[in-house]
Amino acid sequence: MTLKFLGTTSENGNCPTLYEVVETGDIVVQGDRLIDTGHLEQLRDVKDSETFVVVPRELLTRFAPKE
Repeated sequence: MTLKFLGTTSENGNCPTLYEVVETGDIVVQGDRLIDTGHLEQLRDVKDSETFVVVPRELLTRFAPKE
């Protein structure tokens, strides 16, 4: 699997950051883990293998693929 760096809104190598899986076009998100229990309780259909990260809106609107 090859990751292509798409962009970040952070400085000094901190997250959040977006990557694209070259072979599939899927997006990988690097960010701070969501730990607020009130927010976690509102999530639905969560698999044991899933985790959640917080992504600033600016990162997605600036760097997420448009197509």
